[in-house]
Amino acid sequence: MNLANKITLARIFLVPIIMIFLLVLRFDIGQVHVGPVTLTVSEIIATLVFIVAAVTDGLDGYIARRKKIVTNLGKFLDPLADKLLITAALISLVEMQRLEAWIAIVIISREFAVTGLRLIAVAEGHVIAASTWGKAKTITQIVAIISLMLNNIPFSTISFPFDWWATRVAVLLTIISGIDYFYKNRKLVNYTKPS
Repeated sequence: MNLANKITLARIFLVPIIMIFLLVLRFDIGQVHVGPVTLTVSEIIATLVFIVAAVTDGLDGYIARRKKIVTNLGKFLDPLADKLLITAALISLVEMQRLEAWIAIVIISREFAVTGLRLIAVAEGHVIAASTWGKAKTITQIVAIISLMLNNIPFSTISFPFDWWATRVAVLLTIISGIDYFYKNRKLVNYTKPS
């Protein structure tokens, strides 16, 4: 249990904290008014915790590579932590009626599909590294989630639907990155022709 893995575990433990502040305490600890939008204090706290968790996503990998402490546990926990964080946030936002369910379904389905591909790769002795499309997908998903958690603040003050556009860009890059992973690794999936 090295430093990188401890950071990854911390990200996993932050997930229920985010959900508690988004779904359980959201009307209990005060509100903030920014222009035409009302935001609860708990939503602000959840957003800050989410940002901290998102920052640790790159930090644990950087530390593991720099200190040469990459472990099998870390290879397992890191993508699991990422998917738990994104999935929990998306489902919470659907519950809050700030995100259409179809968007959450597309993003979560892609994550499951690529995870399955990675498992096939591991079984055949290969490691699928994160692609440029995959990294861009992650960044856009994080930006979209933050904008939705903040109820489009500060863009709501100028009536610009940044959260709407951010989610559409995130979905587009999610689909593109998924297709890219499967196309580049198509040889890992063995298809048998029916006799």
